[in-house]
Amino acid sequence: MRGVYVLGVAAMALATAAAVPAMAQNVRGVSKSEVVIGQHTDLSGPAASYGVHVSNAMRLYFDKINGEGGVHGRKIRFIVEDHQYQVPRAVQAANKLINRDRIFLMAGALGTPHNNAVFEEQFKANVPNLSPLTAARSMAEPFHKLKFQTFSSYYDHSRAGIKYLVEKNGRKKLCTLYQDTDFGKEILEAVQDQAKAMNMQVVETATNKPTDTDFTAQITKLRSAGCDLIAMGAIVRDAIVPYATARKMGWTDVDFVSQSASFDQIVASAPGGVTEGLYVGAGTVMPYRDTANATVAAWWDAYKAKYGSDPNIGAVYGHNIADLIVTALQRAGKDLTTEKFLAALESINGYRDIFGGPVISFGPNKHQGTTDVLFYQIQKGRFVQIAGPLKY
Repeated sequence: MRGVYVLGVAAMALATAAAVPAMAQNVRGVSKSEVVIGQHTDLSGPAASYGVHVSNAMRLYFDKINGEGGVHGRKIRFIVEDHQYQVPRAVQAANKLINRDRIFLMAGALGTPHNNAVFEEQFKANVPNLSPLTAARSMAEPFHKLKFQTFSSYYDHSRAGIKYLVEKNGRKKLCTLYQDTDFGKEILEAVQDQAKAMNMQVVETATNKPTDTDFTAQITKLRSAGCDLIAMGAIVRDAIVPYATARKMGWTDVDFVSQSASFDQIVASAPGGVTEGLYVGAGTVMPYRDTANATVAAWWDAYKAKYGSDPNIGAVYGHNIADLIVTALQRAGKDLTTEKFLAALESINGYRDIFGGPVISFGPNKHQGTTDVLFYQIQKGRFVQIAGPLKY
């Protein structure tokens, strides 16, 4: 009877195995025919202009790869969940992706607190996090085997921008205007650290709420302190409004410098040219169709043909993330495991995107692709690169 029981269990196991897709070495999110990649992002909230374009560009790239037969015979299934830029929704979306969809990889997830809120459960499930859509240092620090960030951080952008303007424009009185949030405090720390490194003092500080629309008091305070360089912990609107306020008040003998959270064409093309002259440090290139090379122009046109709109900087990030994923999947080989994928990412050295961005290199103890900063000034409604790559 015992022999019959053992044979019965074996038969049940075989039946169960036949009832579900054969998984490659029992790796979550990987079967013989596909690999599942997830993303929680904003598709309908205040940051949707980023989230929609990032996910669109990734899907455009994956569709092309799938149309060519996939990677080592596997198609890429890309699942995107909308968190509307709300942390509780991000947690809910990530739980679905991790536990129900059993994703192999999380990529391009948007938002600093949103990523931070799901890391613990995500890493317990052994799901890597690649190139989140935030330049916060916590996306790569402290080091974790599953954390990979592609581009330089807000902190890098701020420090490099300050150093450049002090050295090139002779600025001496450093000040800062920053959001009273975790994001803004990271910028404040960058300002303080760069001031210390250059034997300078932070002459004055001012803060704002993300929802503020009137910056008269902050600009008046900073002007009264005699600031000639203001580092901004700003995103989009809170970069446009204070800069425009200063210029409207006739305060022109001062440089304002922001970081990649303000690296959005909405800022450069603000009505009336009110952001002309603003400096921004960033981790990638801002392409324009009329000056693009043939490769970028073809990508631009393919994106517009599929989605009916021009790509923005979010689409640039999305294309680069998807390209890195496919590069790593190709290197990982046919017998895909999480460990082989991580080793493949760590083997990437000297990678350049099609837009001409900074060189990306990872390693066993290096999961921040670059700390290089490209430095821009808004001129005639566009971001014009004036320096870089910069270090500090």
